[in-house]
Amino acid sequence: MLFSLLQQNVPLHLPKMTSKFFALLTLLPALSFADHHGSHNSRPNILFIMSDDHAAHGISAYGSRLAQIAPTPNIDRLAEEGALFKNAFCTNAICSPSRACVLTGQYNHNNNAFDLAGRVPPGKQTLAIEFGKAGYHTAMIGKWHLKDEPADFDYYSVLAGQGSYFNPEFRIRGDKAWKKNTIKFEGEHSTDVITNLTLDWLKEGWDQEKPFFLMHHYKAPHDYFENAPRYEGFLKNVKVPEPKTLWKRHPKWGSIATRGHRDELIPHIGTSNGSRNPRRNYLVDLPPRFPAEFPENFDPKNYTEKENTRFAYNAYLKKFLRCVRGIDDNLARLFKHLEQSGQMDNTIIIYTGDQGFMLGEHDFQDKRWMYEESQRMPLLVRYPKSVKPGTVIDSCVENVDFGPTMLDMAGLKIPSSMQGKSFKNHLETGKEPKGWKQTAYYRYWMHMVHHDNPAHVGIRTKTHKLIYFYGCNYDGGYQTPPGWELYDLTTDPHETINLYDDPNHNELVTDLKRQLAETRKRVGDDGSHYPAAEKVVQEFWDYDLKDRQKAQMISREFLKRRELELKAGKRNIKTHQGFKEASYPE
Repeated sequence: MLFSLLQQNVPLHLPKMTSKFFALLTLLPALSFADHHGSHNSRPNILFIMSDDHAAHGISAYGSRLAQIAPTPNIDRLAEEGALFKNAFCTNAICSPSRACVLTGQYNHNNNAFDLAGRVPPGKQTLAIEFGKAGYHTAMIGKWHLKDEPADFDYYSVLAGQGSYFNPEFRIRGDKAWKKNTIKFEGEHSTDVITNLTLDWLKEGWDQEKPFFLMHHYKAPHDYFENAPRYEGFLKNVKVPEPKTLWKRHPKWGSIATRGHRDELIPHIGTSNGSRNPRRNYLVDLPPRFPAEFPENFDPKNYTEKENTRFAYNAYLKKFLRCVRGIDDNLARLFKHLEQSGQMDNTIIIYTGDQGFMLGEHDFQDKRWMYEESQRMPLLVRYPKSVKPGTVIDSCVENVDFGPTMLDMAGLKIPSSMQGKSFKNHLETGKEPKGWKQTAYYRYWMHMVHHDNPAHVGIRTKTHKLIYFYGCNYDGGYQTPPGWELYDLTTDPHETINLYDDPNHNELVTDLKRQLAETRKRVGDDGSHYPAAEKVVQEFWDYDLKDRQKAQMISREFLKRRELELKAGKRNIKTHQGFKEASYPE
């Protein structure tokens, strides 16, 4: 009860109070844990750092087109002194589902976090429970985004929902009901505050008789990319390098699912940088928010479409990369404390993003896609006691594997509820062991919500990617044309040519479809969760002439529907369930 009262009574504005608050906490009697093994130095601490939407190609260690103009030296340090994963993938590229996969070690059809309504209730927060049982002091600080209280952690201070970049409010444990105990930091930026809270907990809140398991989650660089004011000059006069696919769409890119019949849906599938998508694009969204990123008295009518797209793209990337710079600078503060406190080399440090992000590729914004820039997660691990500096690992790993690996590295048993597998051996040897999975599974369920992404499912191997856009919501409704896409990632890493209908790849298509069916069976996605959607999945699986003719009809019908919606000014309708129109919040 005293712990609750102390948390509740923290003043609303508390930068100078935080240390005193945590100093009081250290006077409280320690909680009793099962399997406590004495001094924490015999076991590693775990620091799991997750940023929101931080794509791998936004980290200079990955050597992308952005590496020279926007280096990330502190994140890169983890790769230089530890391991970098080339093929780490999320199973569903959207915030809540990916976080649930990490926390539970389960795919979304088993942890029930299918979309942004996803939640992981107390009693199911597996990592917190398992580390707590083993005598770890557990903490969750920053962006939570899983609705229910993170009550299985010993300590938490989490953003309310999506959270705000400025003047952020955090929910803490207290004697009031969940969501009612809050602290707010007026005049401060969330990236700075989250780091401050973590540093204060490490200095004053952490019971140093125990190792810690700390999930440190940034809101940045989630849209709309509100960086701290001190970064406004960064990249100010720089022309951001552009992906070729921002401008050029190969005639064989995509499918009827992503282009429509005879390209009729190009304006309506995937939100855009320029004005391509009339429902949602950055040319409309960014100028009112960030006028300094555009010419004075900016009016798109005074410029060409190419000029407008370039304005929007540069504004988008600069704001995104400024948020990333804020993360990297704050990690320098965090790492400095670990060094000064003697914990740097006794701490397994993991850095990742909850998924990737489309940074202009294919003229797309946001994530959700199975395309490479969205599906790929950055993953860097530093632990000098068992991971050699400069290790590069190309094994296919998924976010469901993160939890089992952390438990395994701490010497703990992996619970049977976890579907993921530990890649500890990969880290220690730098090699992929025999019998390791060869496919990464993906399924995006949130059909056409927010960013006009059709529902799809697929697998990625080290060399190829097969995507099946089945194009319907949970109830089999709001259909977009179904279609298949196949990309050779060795010869076409930017996924510009769909090989599905190339007769030279018929055997490969058959084999990958077989692997997709087997992978679905392996992970337990048997269609029973949403039978109406599964009926559509099965209907177009063979994709024969009859299926293709029906896909063309669906394309025409969807175009009519979308044009009527736009004409009526209906730009935020309910697409993920049934056929009824209703708003769906971010």
